[in-house]
Amino acid sequence: MMPAQRLQGCRSLHINEDNGRFLLLAVLIIVYLLCGAAVFSAIERPSEMRAHRRWNRTLLNFSDTFNISLQDLGALLKEYEAAIAAGVRVDALRPRWDFTGAFYFVGTVVSTIGFGMTTPVTVAGKVFLIFYGLLGCAATILFFNLFLERIITLLAVVMKAVRLRRLRTSGLLPPGICQDFAASTLPGWKPSVYHVMLILGLSAIVISCCASAMYTPVEGWAYLDSLYFCFVTFSTIGFGDLVSSQSAAYGYQGLYRLANFIFILTGVCCIYSLFNVISIVIKQVLNWMLGKMSCLCCQRCNKANAFLGRRNAIRPGSRLRRGRFGRTPDSDGPCDSDTEGRRLSGEMISMRDLTGSNKISLAIMQKQLSESANGYPRTVCGSSRQNGFSGGVGALGIMNNRLAETSDSR
Repeated sequence: MMPAQRLQGCRSLHINEDNGRFLLLAVLIIVYLLCGAAVFSAIERPSEMRAHRRWNRTLLNFSDTFNISLQDLGALLKEYEAAIAAGVRVDALRPRWDFTGAFYFVGTVVSTIGFGMTTPVTVAGKVFLIFYGLLGCAATILFFNLFLERIITLLAVVMKAVRLRRLRTSGLLPPGICQDFAASTLPGWKPSVYHVMLILGLSAIVISCCASAMYTPVEGWAYLDSLYFCFVTFSTIGFGDLVSSQSAAYGYQGLYRLANFIFILTGVCCIYSLFNVISIVIKQVLNWMLGKMSCLCCQRCNKANAFLGRRNAIRPGSRLRRGRFGRTPDSDGPCDSDTEGRRLSGEMISMRDLTGSNKISLAIMQKQLSESANGYPRTVCGSSRQNGFSGGVGALGIMNNRLAETSDSR
């Protein structure tokens, strides 16, 4: 009994696919964070130290020039930091809490961008923001999901038309049966996740380049800084170091603010959709890694099963030992020792025993062959379940329903 308990304990350590994918992703994210922290620390830490030294020299020079103590100067700077939090700047900026400024603020709230340039300072404003953001963020995420669904539908229609045209030009699809073929065959066809990722990526690049071409002359930023602002804004990271449409006046101010709103809206929707498609590709990579890990584990389990089979093999005198010690308490009725001995020892069994044991497997195989021959519609769901994409909620559920998941061998 000891080897069986050891094998059962080994099997109890195995977790299902969803939990394994979750744990593997958590480990990879932690490693990713550690690597990112090391890279950014190596890049940005020297610049931070130089800025500290430059600021300390500026404070000492100002204190010596105007005969002001460092304590008084520090108190003045703290007051200025409080003024910055309230929206006061040295440069002339637009009012923060007029209607247009408040509309810009609530747009950054519900889109989860959160630049931090404008924040409520009153108790009533902070309490109202909690309830306002709770409903607004949920509604905006729903809008992003519906936008993603329509993008996938549009891409499916366009790519299906391209596929029909390619089949027609290659001679595989005669013009006379084009509509019948499309109505009977292509409704089940869906675009590949890699094609959708490529199209969304190119769209995000085009939108970012066009928006950067607008921000560079209007805001006075470098083109690379404008691209940086586009990614930080479109991905809803929203650091707040660069924020558009904050000056008091612009040339063609109304047109610029309208274009700024349209670029941010389309960019956020596009990047959000791209992130969800990339998450599906990441899930495929996780499934591949879990498959490799399970193969290694299965090899160890097979060795343990072979060891267990050798211990359970029928040996000379085993029937005498069994008759000497008697039957187990939970065994009742006669026991076919001949059939059981052949099964445990690995010897050949009769055809009657073989067909009896494989009756259910043959019935399942016959059902699967019949369904595949008749084009049973649930085969797509079965393939998606094998690929690990069954179910899902939110944007991932939309992608599972709208895209044909690519298997690991593709």
